[in-house]
Formats: sequence, structure tokens, C-alpha cells
Amino acid sequence: MQRRSFLKDGSLSAISIMITTKLNSTPNEQIYGHNHMKYMLDQRWGKLNADMTPVNDCHEMIQDSKGRILLLTNETKNNIIVYNKSGKLLETWGHDFPGAHGLTVQHDGNNDYLFITDTNKHEVYKTTIDGKIIFTITAPKEVAAYAKIEAFVPTETTVLANGEFYIADGYGAQHIMHYDEKGNLKNVFGGRGEGDAHFDNAHGICVDNRNGSPTLLITDRTRNAFKRFSLDGKLMEVIHLPGACVCRPVIKGDYLYAAVLRSPNLDTEHSGFITILDKENKVVSNLGGSEPIYINGVLQPMSQTSNILNHPHDVCVDEDGNIYVAQWASGKVYPYKFSKV
Repeated sequence: MQRRSFLKDGSLSAISIMITTKLNSTPNEQIYGHNHMKYMLDQRWGKLNADMTPVNDCHEMIQDSKGRILLLTNETKNNIIVYNKSGKLLETWGHDFPGAHGLTVQHDGNNDYLFITDTNKHEVYKTTIDGKIIFTITAPKEVAAYAKIEAFVPTETTVLANGEFYIADGYGAQHIMHYDEKGNLKNVFGGRGEGDAHFDNAHGICVDNRNGSPTLLITDRTRNAFKRFSLDGKLMEVIHLPGACVCRPVIKGDYLYAAVLRSPNLDTEHSGFITILDKENKVVSNLGGSEPIYINGVLQPMSQTSNILNHPHDVCVDEDGNIYVAQWASGKVYPYKFSKV
């Protein structure tokens, strides 16, 4: 009887453990990605009390020199939400950016600064890390395309080591503008038009130092491509990414990471994923997307395969290779985290 009782109790315990494990697990605990770039998804990482710390669209994220993760949202109750890497809320600030869209961090060796673009106000701001505005860039009226302020709808910025910076006018006249460190216009290139040197949704921009000398990687989102330019605006190459309406390129180590807002080859708006390219511009992994396949050196169209992301808009990659994802028009969800496996 004692043995039967033990077996019965043991069976019940095993069943209890299985039920508990089942209840505590979620489908998001599976592995996503391909090759050597695989991740586990945590959709609860950045979740906060929506009554106390709301978000609207979660547009972009960066990591500062203290290791904190900063999220930019167009919710004016708290445009900037600061997390630690565990997803704990540290602080919030900002009430004046109704069109908050682009967020870039500048590390000058001593201090961190932010560049924020506002598509509603048609302006770009350089601020301290806690939000004090240093200067504001408005529509460059010396450029014919910007005779009207409304034509300037800046989506992103990137900063050189010497403090000079570039603005991508991804929702406006599609020009790329180069400024000195004090905000004086130096050069303009790109613009809307046909041909590889022009853009149709120059949504993102970054400096790429992986090959020794800096170049610019610029998104041409509608055309499913990144384009490489010299710092003075000369086209160098086009990186075609069929099936991927990519947002801004983010460089970490030897890899390029990007949120794919959607796949134009799918009959649905909810079709985004995360793509990762190596130093040779080859896609090595898609998180929530199809396995990258090359035929005779040509990348085949990519698409979403797991419905885990809805309009991903930006990624932030920390020093451990973990990826934090901000999403646009996604039911006001907070950022997700992909942990490197």
C-alpha cells in the first residue's frame, strides 16, 4: 500500500509539474532566427503600467554609455522612456515631440547627446541625454525643395566622430543633408527621383565603419534596399533586400541589424520581421521571417513566417548581442527583447 501510495503521489507530482510548466510557458519561448544568429523572444520585457507610463507608437531605441536603453515614443506624456537592460523603468521625460520619430545617440567621449526628429513639427533637435535642447534644425530654405516648411519631414539622423551629422528626410523631399557640428548646412544629395542615387522613403541612415573608412548606409524602404554612399554623397553600392521594407540600419560589431516594417509581397500589413546581415552584406538570419536563400548569388524574396511582430520599426543591440525591438502601429505594445542563444 505504501508503494502504491508513493507511485500514485509521484505520478500526481509529475503531472502537476507538467501542468505548471505548460501554464508558465508561452509559444514565445521557442527559438527564432537562422544559422549562428538565433534568439529567444520575450514579449514582456518592456511592459509597463499604461496608465502611468503610456506609449503610442514606439519608434526607435538606443543604448547610452551607461548601458541604459532609451525608447522614443510619440506619446507626449513621456516621449522618452528609460529602461535598464532587465526592462525595469528608470525614468521618463519629454512632452514636446508629438511627431517623435528618429532617435540617435552621440558619444563624444565625455557626454552623451541625443538627436531627435519630429515629423509633425518638421524639426530636428540636438539635446543633452536628459532632454535639454542644445539647438534645433528647421527646413533648409536655401534648398529649393524646402521653400515650404511642410516639405521637410525628417525621419533619422547619424553623427560622425567629429560631431558633424546627417539628416535623412524620409517622409519629405527625400534629400540627405550634411551639417557641421554646430548645425550649419554643408551639403545636400539624394532627393526623390528615379535611379539608384535617388530615394523613395529614405527612412534611415547610419555611419558604417566596419571596413576601415566611414561610409553612409541609407535606407530606400519602398525599394527594399540599403544604399551605400561616400560621406560627400557619392553612390557606392546598392544592397537589395527583396521582400523587406527595411527601416534604419543599425551596426553592432560586424553585423547590420534592421527592423522590417512589412513585406510588400504578402497581402497583409502585419508582416514584419528582423533581418541581420554580415559584413559582406549577406543576410544570415531573419527573426520571425523566412530563411535567407541565395540562388546564384541573388537573394530570394523574404517574408514573415511567424506572427510575432507587427510593424517592427527599430532595433537596439546591446553589448551582449541581445536585440530590443520597437514597433509602430502595433496596439501600443511596449518593446520586446530577443536574447541571443
